[in-house]
Amino acid sequence: MTTAPGITYRLARPEDAPAIEALDSSFTTATVFEAAATDTGFALREVPVDPPVRKVFPSEEHDEQEIGEDADTDRRTFVAVDGDELCGFAAVGYSAWNRRLTVEDIEIAPAHRGHGIGRALMEHADAFARERGAGHLWLEVSSVNAPAVHAYRRMGFVFCGLDTTLYDGTPAAGEQALFMSRTVG
Repeated sequence: MTTAPGITYRLARPEDAPAIEALDSSFTTATVFEAAATDTGFALREVPVDPPVRKVFPSEEHDEQEIGEDADTDRRTFVAVDGDELCGFAAVGYSAWNRRLTVEDIEIAPAHRGHGIGRALMEHADAFARERGAGHLWLEVSSVNAPAVHAYRRMGFVFCGLDTTLYDGTPAAGEQALFMSRTVG
């Protein structure tokens, strides 16, 4: 992994909202995870797919209240920028009742993937988690997003749960939600 030179990391500002909305979060993968619930837990198996799966996420409206100085004190959106270009972002929220920092969304522009930007954004999330007293970072990822699963595992996340019905009734029906966590560094 190389670290991208010249990238600046900071809290998102209201003027970042259009670039966050426009970020291409699509991916293509030649493998997916098959998840199966068992009587004692769940089993995961990475399997090849032919042809490769191309996933384009529907546009989301990111809550602009998370962006800027008036943001909720337990929510942050961190951005990575190269000059005037937004390279990626991570939106996180802290829950005091279980001391969990949830990574609600993390997206890296395709041209900037593999350069350490996701890891750096996750480290900003980790620093915020420490500031809040969180014990762990937690996230949800689709079973077809093998590239993200591999990236999260390289960042120290481990599988901690499965929901086989979370996406029922959505365009992602048939996929399973994989939950991953890591201890706050």
